[in-house]
Amino acid sequence: MVSDSAKQVFIQGVTTDGKTFRPSDWAERLAGVMATFRPGGAQPGSHLSYSPWCVPNTINGVKCVIVSRELRDHEPMAWDFCLNFARDNDLQMAEACLMPDNKP
Repeated sequence: MVSDSAKQVFIQGVTTDGKTFRPSDWAERLAGVMATFRPGGAQPGSHLSYSPWCVPNTINGVKCVIVSRELRDHEPMAWDFCLNFARDNDLQMAEACLMPDNKP
């Protein structure tokens, strides 16, 4: 369950019974579908990059999609689509916050 106060939700490529979710490019596909939902709305060519509100990533060797609450604020149906995708595929979700790298 995801709380209403969640700033970011990490949809992990692992099912609740611990199996790796397939296909292996699921995170890129989900983020690609959400590419047009972005600050300022869809622009010509915006489908060629990921939305900052729905980004694929790999954390500790696990593929995931980081979905920002800003997506829900901008387009609640897109937010629901992402969360329902995770629920329908029995994927683990976690409320978290991605910290920026502190590189010198």
